[in-house]
Amino acid sequence: MEWQPSQRLPDEAVKEIDGSFARLRLPLAKVERLFTGTRWAEGPVWFGDARCLIWSDVPGNCMLRWDEETGAVSAYRKPSGYANGNTRDRQGRLVTCEHGGRRVSRTELDGRVVTLADSFERKKLNSPNDVVCKSDGSIWFTDPSFGILGWYEGAKAEPELPTHVYRWDGELAVVAESINQPNGLAFSPDESILYIVESRSVPRKILAYDVVERKTLRNRRVLIDAGPQGTPDGFRLDTQGNLWCGWGMGAEGLDGVHVFNPEGKLIGRIDLPERCANLCFGGLHRNRLFMAASTSLYALYVNAQGVPYF
Repeated sequence: MEWQPSQRLPDEAVKEIDGSFARLRLPLAKVERLFTGTRWAEGPVWFGDARCLIWSDVPGNCMLRWDEETGAVSAYRKPSGYANGNTRDRQGRLVTCEHGGRRVSRTELDGRVVTLADSFERKKLNSPNDVVCKSDGSIWFTDPSFGILGWYEGAKAEPELPTHVYRWDGELAVVAESINQPNGLAFSPDESILYIVESRSVPRKILAYDVVERKTLRNRRVLIDAGPQGTPDGFRLDTQGNLWCGWGMGAEGLDGVHVFNPEGKLIGRIDLPERCANLCFGGLHRNRLFMAASTSLYALYVNAQGVPYF
């Protein structure tokens, strides 16, 4: 059936699991579908200075641009190198994970696209997936093998490296290893904790690490056990430390966004008709949640602000 927005307010798709979620929802806001037509939507990133959102269609081998003023969607980059996750660095430049080039690239302010990292110890990276930038300018990214497992999200190839998490600051270093296919990652608001999705553990988990001396990870622990049917993917944090996580398993109540408090307790849910791979905060006040969900892009105003990029 064709999806239709809620005809009533508050939107029944925005569900309160714990009473603490009530302050994060806006009773007069409802889920909107901004675009549909991608094969697998990923990596949304907000450009406030241009009033637009850029996101990836990984198997479509393109990146799309949604204009806030007109609502128009246009091709931003095609081919995109099978781009996946995106973020902005502290100078406002676009940083992208590319399956095709097996690299992390940066789009300079003059439009040039340069390679930041495509190998480690003379071995090719697998298929960089998601990326965040720390306040010191360093870039942190996950490197699972999803993009080289077949011919849909990149080109099939044999992995040359384990599935690590890396930090780049001009040189590349492994910051976390022995993670079974690391996926989404994000820092806590004060950058004292890095959260990482372990997407092929059974059950899937969101791990937490203490950030020591700004560039080292210690004290690995499980913050969220996703359970037998949980599928966390990409996520972002609000300024209060809540985790807004893309989620999906093709069943009612499992497709959309799950919201956890800093202690890892599920407090709210945004039900979507499709699995949500990734999300970001944007809009004038960083309180509009943009959700890249399979074939579509959705948005919802919330009573929370995302941690600013820069």
